[in-house]
Amino acid sequence: MKISSMKNVFLCGVLYVAFMFAGCSGSDQMQGQLTGVETQDEWRSINPFGMVYIPSGTLHIGQADQDVNATLTQRSKAISIQGFYMDDTEITNNEYRQFVDWVRDSIALTKLDAFIDSEDGSQRLDWSYPIDWSAESEDASALKSMYYSGDDQFWGRQELDPRQLTFAFEWYDWKEAAKNHKTYTDVASRKAYIHREEVPIYPDTLVWIADFSYSYNEPMTRNYFWHPAFDDYPVVGVNWNQANAFCGWRTKLWNDYANEYGETMGEDFRLPFEHEWEYASRGGLEGAPYPWGGPYIRNSKGCLLANFKPGRGDYPEDGGFYTVKVGSYNANDYGLYDMSGNVSEWTSSAYFENAYSFIHDMNPDIRWDAQEDDPITLRRKVIRGGSWKDIGYYLQTGTRHWEYQDTAKSYIGFRCTLTFLGRSMGDFAN
Repeated sequence: MKISSMKNVFLCGVLYVAFMFAGCSGSDQMQGQLTGVETQDEWRSINPFGMVYIPSGTLHIGQADQDVNATLTQRSKAISIQGFYMDDTEITNNEYRQFVDWVRDSIALTKLDAFIDSEDGSQRLDWSYPIDWSAESEDASALKSMYYSGDDQFWGRQELDPRQLTFAFEWYDWKEAAKNHKTYTDVASRKAYIHREEVPIYPDTLVWIADFSYSYNEPMTRNYFWHPAFDDYPVVGVNWNQANAFCGWRTKLWNDYANEYGETMGEDFRLPFEHEWEYASRGGLEGAPYPWGGPYIRNSKGCLLANFKPGRGDYPEDGGFYTVKVGSYNANDYGLYDMSGNVSEWTSSAYFENAYSFIHDMNPDIRWDAQEDDPITLRRKVIRGGSWKDIGYYLQTGTRHWEYQDTAKSYIGFRCTLTFLGRSMGDFAN
């Protein structure tokens, strides 16, 4: 073989090896085939603590047999619901206190200038900083504004002022953004759809007195939210805005953890829309008037199956005078407790009497983010499930009721949901 020919062979070999290594980050790695982005993390569906999986399905909605007056406004309809996770119980006092304590500590750390500098130049709170809350501590002067002072003090006690506890969060108005553009290229500004809110988050403990005239409930006001005796009871005195703030905080809590450990983030925690709630409450039983099926509110032994006001006001008959511990009654077939009774529950849905006439049959969701100058009727939000102070009619899975979004009550709580990403849980089974 000639020298020149050998040089050509050697050169071709070098070029082939060079192209082979260069192709490790290019199309040669896929051998010219469409294979997708190989650096994408494999998705494994999370199983949120305290939540149960509700599979996709169909729900028939409409007036209940006893709801003759609603026949013209609650027209019968079949709708489909996407799979989701839901808290197996209402959010408890102890769980909500985790939110309150986090907000309290974040405010304190900010006042103490306890920050950590990140590599990108930003700052974040130093949660390892030991806050000393004692009156004699070095931190006391910086934290003084968080306490009642002067004439607001009661018996000279050092007590945190709950008016200082506010939580700032952001949410994106996807519906409004979708209405105002044809493609992403003609969206003028993203900031028009980013909403920033600051919400006072401490529960209104005075609801136990304000909700009832000529009734002695002061011990509940003084003790219900903070006393360990009520740790596992459903939180009340939380309005719709505060429930949404809790969902925003819970999302942040999870996302901060996922960011720190390099995990893939999922959907946001949120309030259920009303038919998502109704679908879950039936536990997979078609047309069930109650979470346990029905048709009665008592079992074969005459025992009541939920915490509500039986008869003409025999509050203790069901085992609880006010609320009871979450999970005190049997779960439905999805593993959800207290979907009827104990406390009514906030949903994300705006309340319109004739909503069934125009809602979509796929994940029906009516929302209206009421502003201060909106008519008061636009501040109504759907509540579901009935409560400890309601008669049996409100325990039915199809019964709708409402309350104003800025109003807190001693008989309204909430639970969170999380949209399931995928077709079904079986897709991710090993």
